[in-house]
Amino acid sequence: MYFIFDMDGLMFDTEKVFIEAWDYAGEKIGIGKAGYMVYKTLGMNIAAAYHIWQEEFGDRYKQEELRKHTKDFLKKYYEENAVPVKQGLYVLLDYLRSIKCKMAVASSSPRWEVEKHLKNAGVSEYFVGMVCGDMVENSKPAPEIYLKACEILGAVPQDCFALEDSKNGLLSAYRAGCKPIMVPDLWLPDEETLQIIAAQYDNLEQVKCALENGEL
Repeated sequence: MYFIFDMDGLMFDTEKVFIEAWDYAGEKIGIGKAGYMVYKTLGMNIAAAYHIWQEEFGDRYKQEELRKHTKDFLKKYYEENAVPVKQGLYVLLDYLRSIKCKMAVASSSPRWEVEKHLKNAGVSEYFVGMVCGDMVENSKPAPEIYLKACEILGAVPQDCFALEDSKNGLLSAYRAGCKPIMVPDLWLPDEETLQIIAAQYDNLEQVKCALENGEL
């Protein structure tokens, strides 16, 4: 059995931190609180997200300034706070390792950020590898990131469960041929999403219980 984990909003409660960061950065560059852009860019890598920003704000903002103030906020935040871990993460990881599952990460965040969060949370060792947003040409919802994660695992997509919280991530996994499992964070599934997911759970601990009960 193979499992591929998204990161933001799935393993770590970082989407809410990004809302604060973009509120801060938006005010700094004069466009006002912009945390709501997190909802419009869920699951996307940086390049795809900035395209949405361009559509929203046009010439009213500069990408470099936004990036700088966002990084400033996040650096200070994570110096003062531990990465917020989602309910059931450690329980699920321990269980999957105990039953000899191979695991990988497929995150739209840049590699340095993924490595930092995994290390700080003490979970790097659970994963055989990762594919990050700056390691693929096409962002979620394109299937590229999941196809590469399957290659890392040495598995065909049909044998891989994909744990995701966003529509873009779930579509990416589905289009790659994986079995998407939704654990909602900031966004609840719409009708299209309900048609493509294999299952939905409130938290990662429920995923572990479902496996124990033979539901997956």
